[in-house]
Amino acid sequence: MKRHLLPLLLLAGVTALPTLSVRAQDKPVLNTAPPGLPPPPPARPVEPTPAPTPATEPEVREAVPAAPPTPNAPSGMDFPNRSNTKAGGVETQPPSRKFLYTNLGLGFNSVSGISNFNVSLAPALGYRLTDKFAIGPGVSYSYNNYSLSPEAFFNSYGGNYPTPNGSLTKSGSNSLSSSSLGFKVFAQYIVYKEFFIHAEYEVTDAQLAGYDSQNYLVKIRKSVTSPLAGIGYRSYFGDKTAVDIVGLYNFGSSVFSLYPGFNLRFSLLFNIGK
Repeated sequence: MKRHLLPLLLLAGVTALPTLSVRAQDKPVLNTAPPGLPPPPPARPVEPTPAPTPATEPEVREAVPAAPPTPNAPSGMDFPNRSNTKAGGVETQPPSRKFLYTNLGLGFNSVSGISNFNVSLAPALGYRLTDKFAIGPGVSYSYNNYSLSPEAFFNSYGGNYPTPNGSLTKSGSNSLSSSSLGFKVFAQYIVYKEFFIHAEYEVTDAQLAGYDSQNYLVKIRKSVTSPLAGIGYRSYFGDKTAVDIVGLYNFGSSVFSLYPGFNLRFSLLFNIGK
């Protein structure tokens, strides 16, 4: 009996050894560090190194070829807005068919010591029959001042002006002013770019200067006609407004005519409508 019991006890002891070993490993480990020292900090996680950004290739732009030279731009460069519409005739199609035309005229003439200074205002309504040709009616106001130069008459006559009191008028004045109203028609033709020819015909109920029986200068009211023609230059600002400078010659000129021989006019043009 004892002989059979001893092997069984040995077998049971060998079977219990792995279980005791596992329990020994599960037993908590005591902190053997010296007292008073803090535990070591936890290790910081290692951040991954970012991948390098691939370098972008510089954008290659094709060079724009320079514009070829032209008669209006010999260097190949042109001013901005140079192709905008001009004064009606310069461009393929004028900005509008109708326009308002104002005129401020200045004129001067002198014969034998008597000078005639003229200021005129003549607004008109114009209509372009073609891109280059325009016509229209208008009204006119003219102011004339006739004056005497004593020095010139002294040289011409060897003395005072040949009137009883030696003056230009009976009142003793050496100047005479008059005002006149009239009606006119005009025509314009664009010759080359901003240059044009201008002609007009005016019929006026005028106050002119004349002599009485004693050679005094007096006002004479009569209807007169004034044919004028000349050349002009137009400077356009935008699509609606232009400034004209026009030189006109009066083909019916005399010292006592409504308009002297040469008249210089400054005009504003306003395009209206479509």
